[in-house]
Amino acid sequence: MSQAVRPAGNGGVQSLARALDLLELMAAAGGEIGLSQLAADSGLPLPTIHRLVRTLVDAGYVLQLPSRRYALGPRLINLGATASATVEAWAGVHLRDLAEATGETANLALLDVGRVVYVAQAPSTRHTVRMFTEVGRRVHAHCTGVGKALLAELPDEEVRRILEEAGMPARTERTLVRVEDFLDELARVRAQGYAVDDGEQELGVRCVAVVVPGSTTSVSVSGPASRVTREAVPALVPVLQQAGRALTGRG
Repeated sequence: MSQAVRPAGNGGVQSLARALDLLELMAAAGGEIGLSQLAADSGLPLPTIHRLVRTLVDAGYVLQLPSRRYALGPRLINLGATASATVEAWAGVHLRDLAEATGETANLALLDVGRVVYVAQAPSTRHTVRMFTEVGRRVHAHCTGVGKALLAELPDEEVRRILEEAGMPARTERTLVRVEDFLDELARVRAQGYAVDDGEQELGVRCVAVVVPGSTTSVSVSGPASRVTREAVPALVPVLQQAGRALTGRG
């Protein structure tokens, strides 16, 4: 699905915002893409795409392949490794404690331009059947527990705008695909203080999430619905809330 690049914020530099969005589009395409596809996905004119990509190539952030397609470049490796290490230093121990306490995979995610981005994870150490969500993966917010928890922090008008821009594709037969139905779901999330993805991103998987207090991140545990049962959810919520407080340094 095409995704027009975001405008630069107040005081921002438009060309920089566009270049960063092109890197995101390359990543979403699997790390390699052609200029025509970049133009289609970004909504930018081909000459603008060519100029921005050439600048990124010269800086080492993009590679031009012999096929004349473009790929993410080697200078991004150190940036990604440093960012990952920074998040790990802050969140890693708390996610591992959460995974140990619940027996399920623990995730930390944030909301970025209408998508959820998973920034850290600790896999379950008790079970051979575990839920792995790749760190750095961007997914639609409406079908994830972390996304629901984060969107519930926003006014309905802003949620509506985000959903209309990002779309609400059906990942499974259980995915909510109507804005009004989703707003009703967010009302429940606000009332109960936690969010549940009940097979909406992947059938047979249940995820329970809460917002990390005073932040723009959400923490969750996920696992097979046979283990993370509906009856087990209420017992998981205080453990998640404790993890959220620990992540803020107030645990």
